[in-house]
Amino acid sequence: MMLNIYESITSDTAATLMAAAIAVLCFAWWWGNKFNKINPPLPPGPRGLPILGNLPFIKPELHSYFRELSETYGPIFKLQLGKRTCIVINSPSIAKEVLKDQDAIFANRDTPAATVVGTFGGLNVAWRQNGPEYSRMRKFVIREMLSKSSLDACYALRRREILQMVKDIHGKTGSSVKLGEQVALTTVKVMISSLWGGSSERSSDLIEMRTKLEEFVRLMGAPNVSDILPVLAPFDLQGIESKSKNIVLWFYGIFESVIRKRLNIGDDGSKDFLQLMLEMNRRGDAKTSLTDNEVKALLLDMMIGGTDTIPTTVEWAMTELLRHPDIMTKLVSEVDTVAGNENLVEDSHLPQLTYLEAIVKETLRLHPVAPLLLPHMSSETSTIGGYTIPKHSKVFINAWAMQRNPELWDDPLCFQPERFLKADISYQGNNLRYIPFGSGRRICAGIAMAEKMVGLLLAVLVHSFEWKLPEEKRPGVEEKFGAVLKKMDPLVAIPFARLSDSKLYQ
Repeated sequence: MMLNIYESITSDTAATLMAAAIAVLCFAWWWGNKFNKINPPLPPGPRGLPILGNLPFIKPELHSYFRELSETYGPIFKLQLGKRTCIVINSPSIAKEVLKDQDAIFANRDTPAATVVGTFGGLNVAWRQNGPEYSRMRKFVIREMLSKSSLDACYALRRREILQMVKDIHGKTGSSVKLGEQVALTTVKVMISSLWGGSSERSSDLIEMRTKLEEFVRLMGAPNVSDILPVLAPFDLQGIESKSKNIVLWFYGIFESVIRKRLNIGDDGSKDFLQLMLEMNRRGDAKTSLTDNEVKALLLDMMIGGTDTIPTTVEWAMTELLRHPDIMTKLVSEVDTVAGNENLVEDSHLPQLTYLEAIVKETLRLHPVAPLLLPHMSSETSTIGGYTIPKHSKVFINAWAMQRNPELWDDPLCFQPERFLKADISYQGNNLRYIPFGSGRRICAGIAMAEKMVGLLLAVLVHSFEWKLPEEKRPGVEEKFGAVLKKMDPLVAIPFARLSDSKLYQ
């Protein structure tokens, strides 16, 4: 009897203590929210789960998924991916606050783990954190490597590889060609020629290089639990870091071999980018020189930046031209008028090809290769669009959605190059409804190279060959989301020689 009474009292006491504890916790939560409420509030957004947040509900095609969410939550909204607060912006006016008005606060990068191991902790231009070192390297790339004089000096190297492409395609006349693969291989060769003058690599080596570059880009854009839940980073559960490290070590082995060879022969009068880097490396001035690791990180940066984005843009452009024969006819007529039918297109012809420029711009409007740009990160808590953006938030700018917004563009889903003949819209990101290369201090440093390469490759392809579709099947425009927005199905077309002088194909 006494034991039963004792057990009853103990049970009642435990229940009372539990109830009291819950009451205290609820009061503490209420008190904290009452006096620590964020003002202004965080952006709206869908509810998530404890710890994981919105992660289980994310759709793989992020660019279109983010646009869907904006229809419910507005032009700026919040997602919680594990411990990371992510802010998504789908409006030019709000993007201006991030990229222009408060550019210094949002100029840092949220560097994925795959990229950290591939750039000595972020020593390249694309992923380096904002500060004096970033400014120093960016100035070197733009003023020295990618200046007009440097690009002109490398033209003979680029031209050599493009002539080889024409010869290779001519050998496949009447047969189906995967245009993206053909242009990608040529672009790798062009980048190698421009970077260190190389051209003797075997086809198998070039294909392996292109494959590894594509894999590294895929790993950079792959969802990684180490980025979402940092506590798990040491375990590398998906193997993304180890795979990235293996690829990077392979490339650095090539770079080190090339650098040793160049140092052994000394300055041989080469006009390639490596020579410029080595000259900077030898200066010994901490404010202007490049370290050994920075040289290798920058070489990889240039390889990645050029060999995936350029062929992807050319493939999208050729897809749209083959879908719109009237636009193709107008372009061919312009190129024939400027270059003639007895010559190949040269770099010097590009400034006169205004319709070509409009086609490239329209391609990048409808199919931006980096649909969400590279993510920004806030270095301090700030207010954007009337909402509080916490420190270290990851910020996505949905350029893809803004460039297809019917409130900003007439018939946004129609491929109409003429819209860029009527309006003076540049690649420099000043008009925030068109930012295929970004805007502000983190705008892409490789615009000049991309503009030249895409224009020249596209002009050469339509000028040297007439292209037909297998079984007259219109190519699709379905997209495959990633760090680079590619076509779901590769473009296949059949070339036929159209120049009057057969020697041009030799």
